[in-house]
Amino acid sequence: MKVLLAGGGTGGHINPALAIAGIIRTHIPDAEFLFAGTPGGMEARLIPQAGYRLAPIKVAGFQRRLSVKNIGRNIRAVWYLAGSGARARQIVREFAPDIAIGTGGYVAGPVIRAAAKMGVPSAIHEQNAYPGVTNKILAKEVDHVMLTVKEALPYFEKDIRYTVTGLPVRAELLHKTREQARRELGFDDAFTILSFGGSLGAGCINDTMAEVLRWHTSKGLAVNHIHGYGGMGKETFPQKMDAYGIPLKSKCIRITEYINDMDTCMAAADLVICRSGANALAELEALGKPAILIPSPVVAGNHQYHNAMVLGKAGAAQVIEQKDVTNEDMISRIEALYHDRPRLQSMAQNAASLAVRDTDERIWNVIESLIRRK
Repeated sequence: MKVLLAGGGTGGHINPALAIAGIIRTHIPDAEFLFAGTPGGMEARLIPQAGYRLAPIKVAGFQRRLSVKNIGRNIRAVWYLAGSGARARQIVREFAPDIAIGTGGYVAGPVIRAAAKMGVPSAIHEQNAYPGVTNKILAKEVDHVMLTVKEALPYFEKDIRYTVTGLPVRAELLHKTREQARRELGFDDAFTILSFGGSLGAGCINDTMAEVLRWHTSKGLAVNHIHGYGGMGKETFPQKMDAYGIPLKSKCIRITEYINDMDTCMAAADLVICRSGANALAELEALGKPAILIPSPVVAGNHQYHNAMVLGKAGAAQVIEQKDVTNEDMISRIEALYHDRPRLQSMAQNAASLAVRDTDERIWNVIESLIRRK
């Protein structure tokens, strides 16, 4: 069986596509895959790295904010758009897929549209509570829509065929206990905070966590703290820690640019402080981790805020918009949870209750329905 997958631009679109390929391969080991992606996007590195072929197609999004630079980008986007339909049809014609699946991002638009119009059974997967523009358009043309959360449904046409599948979570995240993780990190059984802003980092989270670290170390509280400051904090965060007299690594502190062992760090945590991308939230739910979420305000459709509020309304997380973040408020929230373990446990249980435990099976059921259509 031949499977065409399209999605790119960010890890939030690429990782679900890779996970779906893995689910299909579990059931059909000899399935042949082709990923469509932009030659300059993250997918150009991540897809071949995962062992799959990439068919390049040039697609770019339109910039809404007017500037000389963005006008140039929009001219390029128009140029790419003019040729994307023909290139998409060429990819579909030459590969001749049995099914096609899109996971979002601008590149999925022309590819999945072409596949659907050429009679290929097609589906899309929407990761966020507020759907992206591409998926909202494609939902009218594909055979099936997979949703991570039911809160996304009102933003689609009423007559779509859909399944709430959840979001696939890396298997390695589920196999480590809190005790094992803390032993690996060299931590004791103290209250453990995990904070990060993604691989690039987030200035807001870095600034606030510097003061949180200063607070709990100066107070001598029994706190372990893991912080990933990302590329954005490379030049400033270690220097600030040095000025505060806080080591980057000790028996209760680990501060790094990148967190390469997220499975261990997530398992060890009592409280997670982070952005609210779909992948991170699915992992919080799968592991039952309480969180303080600071949605990124600079994402399409403010979708991180919508994602975060799914957990916020369920009592699984506290949500703070970036404009409202202050050092005093953050420290107050953490201190309250530090002293109120029953509340922390309740948040953990609420997070776990949101997890979809049979995501792989639900996705496979959709795939099977596409195969039957073929």
